[in-house]
Amino acid sequence: MTAPPPAGYVQVAAGRCSAIVLEGHEHDASALLAEGTLYEAAARDLGARPLAGRGIAYAIALPATGTHAVVRHNRHGGLLAPLTRDLFLPPTRAPYELATSLRLLAAGVRTPRVLMYGVERKAFVLRRADVVTRVVEDARDLATYMQPREPHADRTAAWQAARALVDSLDAAGARHHDLNVKNILIARERTGLEAWVLDVDRVEFTTASAARAGNRARLLRSARKWRDERGAAFDEGADY
Repeated sequence: MTAPPPAGYVQVAAGRCSAIVLEGHEHDASALLAEGTLYEAAARDLGARPLAGRGIAYAIALPATGTHAVVRHNRHGGLLAPLTRDLFLPPTRAPYELATSLRLLAAGVRTPRVLMYGVERKAFVLRRADVVTRVVEDARDLATYMQPREPHADRTAAWQAARALVDSLDAAGARHHDLNVKNILIARERTGLEAWVLDVDRVEFTTASAARAGNRARLLRSARKWRDERGAAFDEGADY
């Protein structure tokens, strides 16, 4: 990794791995990297909670600070995924995810803070990367609020929170190319339900009007798919 860390982050290295780490979490990173990669250390954690997705992520308590975090291993998607798997050309997607998350947070968009990312050198110039983000406490994805057994009032409040989140993405000129009902988290906070966006490495910055059109079309397509293929409760006129 040749680019300097963003303000507030430092670099920690061990063996074939190096990490860019939020200040205050250097000991967490060092302890994890002593076990191999960030992801390998999380997978070995006896207290880790597996999370389903594109590959398994792990919710853990970081070893030094006890901060609740999610550790993900970057993988390719799409038709070439069986070939490219988890190997990337440098600098990998991880630095972009960190930079994007910082820009979104500065614009008032709710997204989990990146605590660190790690890059492992592999054969030739290839790299593998892991990303560690802070857990959003007491949260479920928007798809779970679309289950028919969910109270109508909760589903309505969840969609109101999701619309507010999309408005904040639009205002930031942030178009999310994979915005869907699984990567919007709905957290129960003191003020009510609030929505958080995940997978921000799929975000590009453009004009507010382009972001608005793309985000709404993508989320609506996802909600329709869950309704039509999985029997989710979704009233396009009332919810969206």
